[in-house]
Amino acid sequence: MPSSAALSSFPCAGPAARLHAARRSAGRVAGNPGGGRRRPFTVHAAKDKQEQLTGVTFKPFDEVAPVLASTTNAGSDPRASFARTKTFASECEAAINEQINIEYNVSYVYHAMSAFFDRDSVSLPGFAEYFRRNSLEEREHAQLIDLQNTRGGRVLLNSIVTPDTEYDHPEKGDALYAMELSLSLEKLNFDKLLHLWEVVDKHGDPQLTQYIEDMLQDQTEDIKKVADYVAQLRRVGKGHGVWQFDHELYEEEVRARATSV
Repeated sequence: MPSSAALSSFPCAGPAARLHAARRSAGRVAGNPGGGRRRPFTVHAAKDKQEQLTGVTFKPFDEVAPVLASTTNAGSDPRASFARTKTFASECEAAINEQINIEYNVSYVYHAMSAFFDRDSVSLPGFAEYFRRNSLEEREHAQLIDLQNTRGGRVLLNSIVTPDTEYDHPEKGDALYAMELSLSLEKLNFDKLLHLWEVVDKHGDPQLTQYIEDMLQDQTEDIKKVADYVAQLRRVGKGHGVWQFDHELYEEEVRARATSV
């Protein structure tokens, strides 16, 4: 019931009007700006509005149920992965393991080539340092191991083939022959990476696709660099020019090492 003070604040109106105005004023004080009888507040379902605007309905608890079930089941098998997604197919996992093995094999060959040029009877320190760095780079490419674990795959390391130990050639000489072999290895690695890209692209995995594309870009640049070396060595022949080439190659490797630190 409105107070007498509220009624007396409307002296010019009749009794009924003053009573109605007093009720409206009391309603504003109580948090009902419209005064009078408070109407119930109705909330329209967001789903209906969303369907009208986009035609798409997101039901998080319904859609997460199968994912939750697969995560729960994975806990019962120690070999299962919690991080694996549906785009990471078994074929992708196998292709990554194959590429890891290729990178280790190429690294092993480069290591053998570095040891050959570091012999006292060969003594070409520029070539030795160049192939040693290449060996380390190929081993770093085997960081695909980290990618495999990140995506929920299982790393399977295969055997490594024993490389040759002699790289001299009766016609081309050791320097040109080794560099042509290096160019062949880089091209082969590019083809293997391209095959890996085709596998992951077929299964529609954008993260893996982007990762392999970055590796392909680096591989393309490596091929161009080695191709330049092959062209230059074919010009210098097998004599004093090889020694000069080795000297410049060594200085370049030293500069590259200094800038990478």
